Amino acid sequence: QVQLAESGGGLVQPGGSLRLSCAASGSIFAVNTMGWYRQAPGNQREMVATIGNVTAANYADSVKGRFTISRDGAKNTIDLQMNSLKPEDTGVYYCKAFVRSGTFPFPLGVYWGQGTQVTVSP
Repeated sequence: QVQLAESGGGLVQPGGSLRLSCAASGSIFAVNTMGWYRQAPGNQREMVATIGNVTAANYADSVKGRFTISRDGAKNTIDLQMNSLKPEDTGVYYCKAFVRSGTFPFPLGVYWGQGTQVTVSP
């Protein structure tokens, strides 16, 4: 089994910064693409940023230039540095990972973290 553990959410004023972290653990053979998604009340879950093993990071247009995703392949972790936060960035942020795990042939599965709340408010 694979678990994703997120941390770093909280309350911040507009213009402030937060850093989210996500760590994958368990019976992991390999971790492929990892990313952050968010869901605001009444809205669908949307992609914020993703990063692959060898591919460049991909960002939603709404966060380009403000958010930076980074990855430590050896530790199976990703971080999301969020700067110049806006009230519309408020939501629950979820970590997602495509992971090959278990025993041969190490089937590919999609895993989600439990989510961490980010609130941007004066």
